[in-house]
Amino acid sequence: MVQVENLTKLYGEFVAVNELSFSIQPGEVMGLVGPNGAGKTTTLRCLSGIIPPTRGTVRVGGHDIVRDAIAAKKQIAFFTDEPRLFDYLTVWQHLNFVARIYQVADYERTGRELLEELEIANKLDALPGELSRGMKQKLAIACGLLHSPKVIYFDEPLTGLDPLGIRRMKDSILKRARDGAAIIISSHLLHLVGEICSRLLILKNGRKIIDGTLGEVTRKFSEQPGDANLEEIFFRATSETGMPAPAVPPLLPH
Repeated sequence: MVQVENLTKLYGEFVAVNELSFSIQPGEVMGLVGPNGAGKTTTLRCLSGIIPPTRGTVRVGGHDIVRDAIAAKKQIAFFTDEPRLFDYLTVWQHLNFVARIYQVADYERTGRELLEELEIANKLDALPGELSRGMKQKLAIACGLLHSPKVIYFDEPLTGLDPLGIRRMKDSILKRARDGAAIIISSHLLHLVGEICSRLLILKNGRKIIDGTLGEVTRKFSEQPGDANLEEIFFRATSETGMPAPAVPPLLPH
């Protein structure tokens, strides 16, 4: 569903993403992880067509994200960590606006189902300024899912959600994967990645460290069977030596 070949993004002489190649198939949930500045958000922006790659190709459903942008973007939903909403449109007007852009014929039924699923159906006439941070995130997600995208990108999807909202969001992500969507989740919350992702892509300094199933990654970075959790794997993969990061000493009393 998504094929990335030799993706490179330069900002002047700075290499943000360097010769990145991978693919993700329908029904897969890929966790995109790495230290700050690893190139995760830049990668997602290139994959969604927000910024063009300097070199390399990105294909979504067989369509080149640069040469055939409209056909590719029709299949995509991209959720950033900061929801972007219109200050003077109500919740329902947001859905109406998005339905017109994507030409969603029966958006009323789908829209109400999404609002029920995300538990904001009682806020139809509310403006963004009347919504909590978590409700704004839910509205942005409802808008993005309205056209039933086949490819979904999340950049820190749990930001601002309460514990119940987090559980609902996990269920929603897994439901879309079961329905055949290809999903990429960029997050520093390794427990989230471990719970819902079937694949893992680790970046460091814009380069791919490893790409594979969770089982494959675990076997590669475990010194013996079962000795490493996902956090330990992350430290081993991104450290200079490939070994665990040193423990932080406890604070001593004055």
